This record gives sequence, C-alpha cells and structure tokens, in this order.
Amino acid sequence: QVRLVESGGGSVAAGGSLRLSCTSTGYTREIPEAWFRQAPGKEREGVAVSYAGGSGTWYSDSVKGRFTASRDNAKNTLYLQMNNLKPEDTAMYYCAADVQVGRWADAANWNYWGQGTQVTVSS
Repeated sequence: QVRLVESGGGSVAAGGSLRLSCTSTGYTREIPEAWFRQAPGKEREGVAVSYAGGSGTWYSDSVKGRFTASRDNAKNTLYLQMNNLKPEDTAMYYCAADVQVGRWADAANWNYWGQGTQVTVSS
C-alpha cells in the first residue's frame, strides 16, 4: 500500500524560507513525484515535478527561481525548499506520486496523494 506523508509546513513572514518533506512507503521503484498546492477557493495547482532516473525537475512559473525540489532516494523522501516566500504562496501543500499519461500539472493525472501540510506566509 502506497503512503505519502508530508511535513515541514508552518507560518513564516514574507521573504522567509521553509523546507517541506514527503516520505513515501509502499513502492521501491523510482517513479515521478510532485508537489501541488491548494489555496482556499482555488484549484489544486502543480508546483514542481521530479521525474525518475534524472529526467529532470520542472516548476510552475509562479515558483521558478524561488523553490527547489529534490529527492533523496535512499530515504524515500522528496523535498521542497521554498525561499523568498510570498503571501500568495499560502496554501495547503501536497505531494503526489505516479503520474499517468498527460500534463504533470494536472492533479487528476496523479495516482497517490499525501494528506497535506499547511504553509502560511504573512505580509
């Protein structure tokens, strides 16, 4: 059974940093993993995706240059380093694993989800 557990969320002032972690269990092969976020009243938005086998990491335009996704396969953990945070980054952040065919930023294309961790950025 696949399980994803996020941690590292919290409250921070604008300009600050946070690092989110997503630890996975239930699969041993390296598969695509991603970070999404969802603010109240908005759709779930793709933030970053990490493809398996060194195929690359991609970011949404809204976080490019500020956020960095990385993987530690030995620890089965996906990270999201978030720098220069802005109030508009406030959302529940989710990790996802195992994308189907289609756009990575489309939440409907992912098979597994964590429960989320809240990030709040104050101005």
